Amino acid sequence: MQIADAFLIAGAGLVAGAVNAIAGGGSLLLFPALVAVGYGTLAANVTNSVSLWPGYVGGVAGFRGELAGQRGRVISLGLTAAAGAVAGCVLLLATPESAFDVVVPFLVLAASLLLAVQPRVAAMVGPPSPDHRANAKVLYPAVALAAVYGGYFGGALGVILLGTLALTVHDSLRRLNALKAALSLVVATVTVVAFGLFGPVDWVAVAVIAPAALVGGYLGAKVARRLDDELLRRAVVVFGIVVAVLLYLRSR
Repeated sequence: MQIADAFLIAGAGLVAGAVNAIAGGGSLLLFPALVAVGYGTLAANVTNSVSLWPGYVGGVAGFRGELAGQRGRVISLGLTAAAGAVAGCVLLLATPESAFDVVVPFLVLAASLLLAVQPRVAAMVGPPSPDHRANAKVLYPAVALAAVYGGYFGGALGVILLGTLALTVHDSLRRLNALKAALSLVVATVTVVAFGLFGPVDWVAVAVIAPAALVGGYLGAKVARRLDDELLRRAVVVFGIVVAVLLYLRSR
């Protein structure tokens, strides 16, 4: 690995860890960085998933206060997320890389558009029930499907989870963001085990990215209360759309 490439992916890992802690979507930054330095899309995806795991740990550590009192939610939804992530990992490892190349631009685009429309959807649906169990028929299947997506690709998983929680669980966005971080860590842990054992992970890249992602995740959680959510949302949406177009052109 060239020194310039190492600095590029380490920097992308730092920012991705912070963005994942703040709102989700960090994989949309690290994944194209790995592709840009020469990794195939499948290797970039699994390396991306493994490398960002410390960032999720840092995010959860930074959200300790907001996670207080949410143990029941974390356990029940975490088990659901773990089962979905296993299914997503199996699906990815059983998918030919050529098929993944075709699908991934549309996954990136869909995740980016979901981030763009989530506030409008939330406004249309209205506030959820004060008791998250009242929406269990929607909440648990939605979290499971999001985790399948997270095990398969993972780009903007945090965006999808936060949108799902905001539409179905009555709580402050700050506490829901902390819950999203915990569920993302569950999915990331499953992918680390599955891809570490069976996937084409580049461990040199992981060694470069993981420490930066850990720092980024912790710092991102600390500054989440101060950052302009709408500005971040717009930036990630535009970036995601550009990445989707570039990946589509690359696969042609």
